[in-house]
Amino acid sequence: MTETAQMIKEIDGKQLYYSFLAGAQRIFEQQKLLNKINVFPVADADTGTNLASTMRSIMDAIIPTENLKQTAVALADAALIGARGNSGIIFAQFLYGFSNEINPNEALTVQSFAESVKKAVAYAYDAIANPVEGTILTVIKDWAEYIYLLKDTFDDFTKLLVEAYSKALESLAATTGKLEVLARAHVVDAGAKGFVFWLEGFMDFFTMGAEKAMRKPVQEVNPVDEMVEMPHDVITFRFCTEALISGNQLDKHKIRNFIQHCGDSLVVAGSPQKIRVHIHTDFPAEVFSQLHQFGNITYQKVDDMVMQNEIQFNRKYNVAIVTDSSCDLPKEFIDRYQIHVVPLSVHFGETYFLDRLTINPPQFYAMQEKSDVNATSAQPASKEFQNKFEYLATHYDSVVGIHLSQALSGTWSSSEKGSRDVVSRTGKKIDVINSNTLTAGLGLIVLRAARALENGASHAEVVSLMEEWKSKSVVRVSVTTLKYIVRSGRVSPFKSFVAKLLDLKPVIAIDAEGKASLFSKSFSSQGCMKKVMENIMKVTQGKKIWEYAITHANNPSAAQWYAGEMEKLTGKKPIFIDHASPALAANIGPGIACVSLMLE
Repeated sequence: MTETAQMIKEIDGKQLYYSFLAGAQRIFEQQKLLNKINVFPVADADTGTNLASTMRSIMDAIIPTENLKQTAVALADAALIGARGNSGIIFAQFLYGFSNEINPNEALTVQSFAESVKKAVAYAYDAIANPVEGTILTVIKDWAEYIYLLKDTFDDFTKLLVEAYSKALESLAATTGKLEVLARAHVVDAGAKGFVFWLEGFMDFFTMGAEKAMRKPVQEVNPVDEMVEMPHDVITFRFCTEALISGNQLDKHKIRNFIQHCGDSLVVAGSPQKIRVHIHTDFPAEVFSQLHQFGNITYQKVDDMVMQNEIQFNRKYNVAIVTDSSCDLPKEFIDRYQIHVVPLSVHFGETYFLDRLTINPPQFYAMQEKSDVNATSAQPASKEFQNKFEYLATHYDSVVGIHLSQALSGTWSSSEKGSRDVVSRTGKKIDVINSNTLTAGLGLIVLRAARALENGASHAEVVSLMEEWKSKSVVRVSVTTLKYIVRSGRVSPFKSFVAKLLDLKPVIAIDAEGKASLFSKSFSSQGCMKKVMENIMKVTQGKKIWEYAITHANNPSAAQWYAGEMEKLTGKKPIFIDHASPALAANIGPGIACVSLMLE
């Protein structure tokens, strides 16, 4: 303890809030290290990013007050809402228990603090389907029990926290010997180390004062020993899946029992009004179909842990490529080139899904046909892009984001906004590109950028080629009805009225500004498709096609017809034929078929 540290016998709401922020600051500073040593329960290298995101949601949401109980409850609620990953949700549940056990009519003394943290440990353990020792749970328990043991020895928070911090360090060091996977990798548990970093800042606030604690220089951390590569067969289930459920009288034990067959690493935390669920599964869509019956799902997240493992141990490039789910690239290309995809969302009234993750195209078509509510789509929030860029910044030298046309969606704007804060904090270079196109047109631009990186291109070279690639992109769409496009505001209602009156089938082009324009029409779907091919032959005359792809919304026969005609024209098969994104189909409607190509 420093000479300037003052005796503190009671803590109020503002002190709790700012000491919490001092702890959060340590996690922000060390998230790269936490990602690097993350090998349990899965080597997906995102513990630091998840804990940082959890902390940042608290900073963004809370306004401190003198009232201790109100502040503690607000901290716990914000942590639950923003919690990510195993460790983030466990920490949030510990905070919930702490806030729940605080007596609103008493000051927080060393004795009452010790009582509250000791009781909060049971809340954290209760959230885990199968608690494992040697993790953040163990370190929280050992620290809290030692605090309780010391409660009659000290009446000063500064002395108490310094003494208890040494116990947390001891418990952290012991995690390596408690789990074989940690011993093989020669590391401590990442979540537990994150908690100890947080404790360091929490302690420094009382021993050094607020200003010094927040400005304390980052200490050099000993280099991590060379880690054992974790093969994919260690990843039992591929997707880290999370949900936030709101409702009345929610029963976390009932929810846990209902979905535990879907995977492992199950954590169900929260209150009767708000429940956070974390599970590793191969079938995120099934998990969400089960969870919908319990309440309103207000947040969803699905991370591909195999991809994260590859980035940690087998990263192909120093530049990351980020896009959105409207690119319609099949999974094989995303995996092969390690492309990072942020999903749009698809909504049926208050029920929403993550595009291609918690709803797939066949499920979407079935719902669209049966639902009385019109499907809509929404861009990802800037926070989702911020989390993605934050994670990538700990693994890559720079990032290039390539997104759906700005004229058709706010996705580019969300990505650009999400990148700013990460750039300012990390100094990493992030360029966010408006592709001026969509569906496989966007996919081909993303693919060309990936192949350029594969051939040794730099970040700057890829960005400089974007305008050329955009100008060489051609997207033509045959549509069975304008109803959905008009409803989404993509074309004029007057044009729709005329087309409906004459029973015309429209052909849509994506123009140079990234807007959808009605450039031709026919009285039949087949005639409409022939118009598409006539136009493609015209715009490609005398030019060589680099690659082309076919996408469709529940219209495989049209897709196959286009593929046959394009093979006659080019002499080669499409690079892929696939369903269009449900987010796209929600706005353009069923039955669409699209030809996307890029010129050499």
